[in-house]
Amino acid sequence: MSSIRPQRVDAPLTQFATFLVLTVNPSAPSLQTVRSTLSDLSDLTKNILIRDPSANFTCTVGIGSTIWDPLTRLPRPSELRPFPEIHGDKHTAISTPGDLLFHIRSERRDLCFEFERQLLDRLGPAVTVIDETVGFRYFDMRDLLGFVDGTANPIGPAVPEAVLVTTSTEANSAAVGGSYIVVQKYLHNLTAWKSLSTEHQERIIGRTKLDNIELEDAEAGAQQSHKSLATIEDDTGEEYAIVRDNMPFGSPGSGEFGTYFIGYTARLWVIEKMLERMFVGEPRGKHDRILDFSTPKTGGTFFAPASGVLDSLDN
Repeated sequence: MSSIRPQRVDAPLTQFATFLVLTVNPSAPSLQTVRSTLSDLSDLTKNILIRDPSANFTCTVGIGSTIWDPLTRLPRPSELRPFPEIHGDKHTAISTPGDLLFHIRSERRDLCFEFERQLLDRLGPAVTVIDETVGFRYFDMRDLLGFVDGTANPIGPAVPEAVLVTTSTEANSAAVGGSYIVVQKYLHNLTAWKSLSTEHQERIIGRTKLDNIELEDAEAGAQQSHKSLATIEDDTGEEYAIVRDNMPFGSPGSGEFGTYFIGYTARLWVIEKMLERMFVGEPRGKHDRILDFSTPKTGGTFFAPASGVLDSLDN
């Protein structure tokens, strides 16, 4: 791993982010345009970063399952597959189109805007924009439901272990130094949420609202909190960590309020298991009660290869 240069999947949380999901025209000229653009992504990034090095500008690109083979012509990461639609008794995690994900982050909104403009100018008709969501930091890292988000993220040396693929085999060679990414765009019914008491909201989330203290898990077989359902452990009780870089988004004028979920992981099955527990329930039927107030409008899975893989796509 020492010679592998991962993308900045571990970049610090910033004040602003743009989540850009695109599909790719499958024609040969379009594929070549995308390869050329991804190969030059480091130069495009530098062109923005140099304008304000203190703004922590980064861009991470993920490649979807459908486009991986024709675009990269490289061995497929072993777990890369389309986002699985998950049907619970009451709620569904939907799967939506997406070949490329650009996670654009900065302390300055104008830098995100300028990078996206230059990127789309370069890609032109080779791609179609499926979703563009602009997120922002809300107070002390809270979501629009009023709770602190991302508390369980690993820190320090634990981050690479949680998010980077390290196992190298001939069939998995292009995956080393990369990370699986899952995204979902949730819309909140804030009117219904605000009708609940703070204590009821805290039971749903599994943490106190004011000071973010973790509450005790419910007994086995009882209704579990969002915190508990989204925690996956091994046989020894050790938690499988992922990195969340979620962002609130919305428009009070149009009545839109949401959270853009984005999770980075070295083990795609961990996030898939989290979602299964949330939507189906554990036990079945006891789904995550946050879903009664937050509805997913998108769902996509991507793989962020190491920077060297991107740089060589045009060779």
